[in-house]
Amino acid sequence: MFIYRGKLEKHDMGGGVIRQYLGECTKMNAQHWDMADGSIVKLHTHPQEQFGYVISGGFKMTIGKETKNLGPGDAYFIPPDVPHEFIAVGQTEAIDIFSPIKTDFPWMKP
Repeated sequence: MFIYRGKLEKHDMGGGVIRQYLGECTKMNAQHWDMADGSIVKLHTHPQEQFGYVISGGFKMTIGKETKNLGPGDAYFIPPDVPHEFIAVGQTEAIDIFSPIKTDFPWMKP
């Protein structure tokens, strides 16, 4: 399967967060996101494992009880059900991958 990001629908999550759903296969799915400087994805949990990669900008990121600053080329792993939060540092672009497939994005139909 090939994905052309320029053809994907953008989903405005509010507060300066724009996501594009990249797709899925049998055990994982992925999204691309752009975040305005200072925008926040508030503390939350989900049952999926999550891997992310910072393309540009950065995050002040909390995973569990640890808070770290990440920049371009840095990555993160989030175990299932661990609280985490993202605060964009500068205009930020990143990729997230979830396993098993995360199906509770607002634009996905049940």
